[in-house]
Amino acid sequence: MERVVSTVRDIPTSIVTLPDEFRAAAAAPGLMAGMTCVEDLRQAARRRVPRVFNDYLEAGSYAEQTLRANRADLERITLKQRVLVDVEQRDTATTILGEKVSLPVALAPIGLGGMQWADGEILACRAAKTAGVPYTMSTMSICSIEDVAEAVDYPFWFQLYVMKDRGFVRSLVERAIAGRCGALVLTVDLQVLGQRHADVRNGLSVPPALKLRTILDIAAHPAWAARMLTAKRWTFGNLAGHLKGEDDVRAVADWVAHQFDATLNWSDVEWIRSIWPGKLIVKGLLNTDDARSACAAGADAIVVSNHGGRQLDGAPSTISMLPRIAEAVGSEAEVLFDGGVRSGQDVMRALALGARACLVGRAYVYGLAAGGEAGVATAIDILQKELSVTMALTGTRSVNEIDGRVLN
Repeated sequence: MERVVSTVRDIPTSIVTLPDEFRAAAAAPGLMAGMTCVEDLRQAARRRVPRVFNDYLEAGSYAEQTLRANRADLERITLKQRVLVDVEQRDTATTILGEKVSLPVALAPIGLGGMQWADGEILACRAAKTAGVPYTMSTMSICSIEDVAEAVDYPFWFQLYVMKDRGFVRSLVERAIAGRCGALVLTVDLQVLGQRHADVRNGLSVPPALKLRTILDIAAHPAWAARMLTAKRWTFGNLAGHLKGEDDVRAVADWVAHQFDATLNWSDVEWIRSIWPGKLIVKGLLNTDDARSACAAGADAIVVSNHGGRQLDGAPSTISMLPRIAEAVGSEAEVLFDGGVRSGQDVMRALALGARACLVGRAYVYGLAAGGEAGVATAIDILQKELSVTMALTGTRSVNEIDGRVLN
């Protein structure tokens, strides 16, 4: 085992493009010792975070068919090995929406990040800045837009839900503008909320409701609890100041549950486009007609996504829909991919089938839950090294060379 770990860590730095200070953070001793793959981070997260928040991260909707399909269909795609190609110099850098990134990855929007690790959104954004990849903040984050913008001088992306209260939606857009956000990620596949059985059974709330089972669970994770005592916030930061009784967990939960808007339609996307001056990314598309409609509504990029298997159960995997959507969109917008990415090999598979870059959610949050900022840095570092090695073994020198030729 020591030999395997040493081999992973001793990959020559000349073949990668991440900055030295990022590597120092990723190699931080202590909690990150022995973490060689995303699954290691996942197992560490399961040990270090109370079950209610671990279940929230892991769960899919209903029978979790789509959640499983996202991974299974990626794993079925095999890569074409090539030999005797000079791949000493390899470059994982590319651009997303015209901005240079160190690898074709962005951190996806994840709700409740600050419950995985105190001030989790701030720490994840710092790690993304150091690594040179975009970070996307969720509407349902614990830290607020202002918290992150004040702590990290970096044009992070902001993910927006269009709720019934359009005045609140407009205020969020205005706050994203004031926070100098680099792009707005408009999620369109949450008009109604798919049920995740684990969350219902756990009685998920923020902060956690003081039931006996929850108290015992928190008591079993004293390091997590101690960190949470130092957090900026314990409730949804982007809702602060907007709701009466925002400290009342039930009042907040009831407001959120009734704000998802089943009337959401393409005219709302056009309205968002009219009030947002920057890059617009439409996330949650699974068919060609919707992809074309997003382009017509002014999207600069689209995300092929099924919400990580957390909404329509029985929907196809995202990787199975990616090629036809990429073909339908062509050069009208950049195509990003989301759903089941756990390795650098998965990143290559998605790029080979037409994606410009991948959004990773659970993969980086495992790192956040396992080790805070150092954990996120480790997750990104793992993906980058795996992608670089995969490029070498498929005879690929640059991310921009990746296409269908690397697949069997």
